[in-house]
Amino acid sequence: MVTPGFWAGKRVFLTGHTGFKGSWLSLWLQSLGAEVTGYALAPATTPSLFDLARVGNDMPSIIADIRDIDSLFSAVRAARPQIVLHLAAQALVSDGYRDPLGTLSTNVQGTANLLEALREESRVEAVVVVTSDKCYDNREWPWPYRESDPLGGHDPYSASKACAELVTASYRKSFLAEHGIAVATARAGNVFGGGDWSPNRLVPDLLAAFAGRTPAIVRRPGAIRPWQHVLEPLQGYLMLAERIAREPRLAGAWNFGPCESDCLTVGDIATRLAAIWGEGASWHPESSTFPHEASMLRLDSSQARERLGWRPCLTIDSALAATVSWYRAWLTAADMQAVTLAQIRDFHTHASR
Repeated sequence: MVTPGFWAGKRVFLTGHTGFKGSWLSLWLQSLGAEVTGYALAPATTPSLFDLARVGNDMPSIIADIRDIDSLFSAVRAARPQIVLHLAAQALVSDGYRDPLGTLSTNVQGTANLLEALREESRVEAVVVVTSDKCYDNREWPWPYRESDPLGGHDPYSASKACAELVTASYRKSFLAEHGIAVATARAGNVFGGGDWSPNRLVPDLLAAFAGRTPAIVRRPGAIRPWQHVLEPLQGYLMLAERIAREPRLAGAWNFGPCESDCLTVGDIATRLAAIWGEGASWHPESSTFPHEASMLRLDSSQARERLGWRPCLTIDSALAATVSWYRAWLTAADMQAVTLAQIRDFHTHASR
């Protein structure tokens, strides 16, 4: 579990803090007493979790591009970070097809820019670079991927994440390790939770349709993915940063995926979410054709379980129920910062058992 004492007063530089995962992580770090500086583009959607939960109210929030190396270097110097968590990315497979060069420049050059900025920062203890489960050379086999399996990427997004892994490993070995900076990468599966309005993502699209009482249209209902609530991998990132700060020899690649039983088809998730939502929720498969996307993907997270003590805490149904609860609260104009922080506290309590 996360150690609150480690984070109290810790200076944290968090890229991507305006995004879905970054907003949850920002609030969690603030609740732990960390001094968080965020660096990211403005929120990509309206509404956004960043705005609704007032994420930037109690932290320096720098709105800038990870590809702007002068702005990034200046922000890192001012923040004087002890821990760096890199989440800024173009995070959608579909956008990778639409804008491959933008995806590659953000996910690969942006990562290199950050690591280059850290070469002169002797205060840094640990860096966690978040990539994706899609960084693997996916053979469409039924076995889960381990950290030692080959990297690859059929589509531009997946390739960009594999490249980010290679860039990070190169900087770790060539520059950062010799300065005592521990650098790890984290690979997680398909996450969901309250506050995600990204286009072309299953759970946000389903909930929007259910709320509007229209049948949801589902792409690739037979595709298998490693589904998990957003707080599951975020806990992994925090635990990993804590551990490598104390034991730099553990720096490397780490998977944070769900239990095997939660690697379900897209159709399974749609059906379960419709049942939790209740009256008026329904879906049907999309008949159009789409660019290539892997039909099967599983992660082996045994390394994180055995060496970090990390484990998934929520069943798939309880994770989906928490997501529905968050969206229903939003629909009733609740205080979404309070709702989000309450779900973080509940998760932490559950993880402590």
